[in-house]
Amino acid sequence: MAAIVTPTTPAMRPYHEQGTIDYARLDFDPDEPVLKPEAMDQEQPVHAIIGLLASRFTDFDQRPDTFLSSNTIICYDPADLNVRVSPDVYLAFGVDTQAIRQRKLYLPWEVGKPPDWVLEIGSASTGREDTGRKRQIYARIGIPEYWRFDPTEEGKYHGQWLAGDRLVGGVYESIELTTAPDGILKGYSEVLGLSLCWDGGWPRLYDLASGTYLESWREVWDTREAEREAREAAEAQAAVEQAGRLAERAARQAAEERIRQLEAELRRRQTER
Repeated sequence: MAAIVTPTTPAMRPYHEQGTIDYARLDFDPDEPVLKPEAMDQEQPVHAIIGLLASRFTDFDQRPDTFLSSNTIICYDPADLNVRVSPDVYLAFGVDTQAIRQRKLYLPWEVGKPPDWVLEIGSASTGREDTGRKRQIYARIGIPEYWRFDPTEEGKYHGQWLAGDRLVGGVYESIELTTAPDGILKGYSEVLGLSLCWDGGWPRLYDLASGTYLESWREVWDTREAEREAREAAEAQAAVEQAGRLAERAARQAAEERIRQLEAELRRRQTER
């Protein structure tokens, strides 16, 4: 299966590590997942969108230049690493994924850029923050697109089911949403080259170019596993057939050698008479 790349496919930026991090002075543990009281409400949509992005952009975390994460820490003040934010989902292209994970924190001044795309899933405890404080923080960090997804039928956490903002001149401007032609609410992400969709409270991604929704990560994974198994079976069969051909060749050569030996023995006996 061919690798899927981002619309712009930026080259990987070199990572510029700036000094040693004194993790003991942090008022949080970067090795521990960020536990939120709304985690159970957000768990399923977060996993769904992470899976879609992983299968589309990171080749299931095999690409070294595309960083995808959930509920980890972005620091945005070089003078104080405790000044931080933890998005539900974020994505960065053209970055050194291994170096970021080794530092345990996303530090834009070391990475060379902020994340490209952030998503917050609405919940009772974070809805107001998602539409207020976090929106301001993400604009300050310089994140090109900020999306909000509310899984409730009433849109009670964010006041709307789906919202996207695009950074223009340091200020977020709302991204237009549509429902035509299939009635599913969509907003086009220039960063992803896809539309983020709200389908009865479930997140989906729509490819405008092909006019199709992306398969779930499980469908993509199962397809790849089936392809891998078929490839390995074909390789195993080819190896069996090759071994058979080698065995047949060896048997033929042994038979030919035996015939030569018998012919030589026959000539010797005829000469002795």
